[in-house]
Amino acid sequence: MTDADRILGTLDVSRETSERLKTLAEILVKWNPRINLVSKSTISELWTRHILDSTQVFSLSSTGTPHWVDIGSGGGFPGLVIALMCDEPGAPEKVTLIESDQRKCAFLRTVLRETGVQATVLTERIEQADPQGATVLSARALADLSLLFEFSERHLASNGVALFPKGANWKKEVTSAKESWSFQVDAVQSKTEQQAVILKIGELQRV
Repeated sequence: MTDADRILGTLDVSRETSERLKTLAEILVKWNPRINLVSKSTISELWTRHILDSTQVFSLSSTGTPHWVDIGSGGGFPGLVIALMCDEPGAPEKVTLIESDQRKCAFLRTVLRETGVQATVLTERIEQADPQGATVLSARALADLSLLFEFSERHLASNGVALFPKGANWKKEVTSAKESWSFQVDAVQSKTEQQAVILKIGELQRV
């Protein structure tokens, strides 16, 4: 059994979603030697480290999200995976991916075109893109929490929720961010890495 079949077997998703995720994986493997969308050392663990890791972010969003915005989308994790799950229960009504690298944006648009999925790709710097009013804002392996909160201040709706996967040092980042920010935080244990969590952030305000 391949990693794809094993991971897809654990996910309660439609056949259409499974095919879209397989298309993402195939295109990424082809493009990665030229663009370095993900670390070469993680290609062999693509389905666990990147795709499964992204689907668990999807599972933490509330049903009927009007606008999901993924910042620093890079190779498409988690934002592109979120977009490809458009037929799943609770899928967002609209997905926007913000990425400043034109080549990575070309990759994102190629996957969307090949899968027939509608999503917006903005080739802009996060701090210069028009405020998005996101209901859900996500970012993976982009910046520390304090900088992510600055981006959130620009793009997250006042009643929105931010979902940020974080590694073993997440507690230090939360402590540091509390010096300048007031927020509610729920740390959800990652299913793919023992020391990792997904931080669910709400009620974000500058102190």
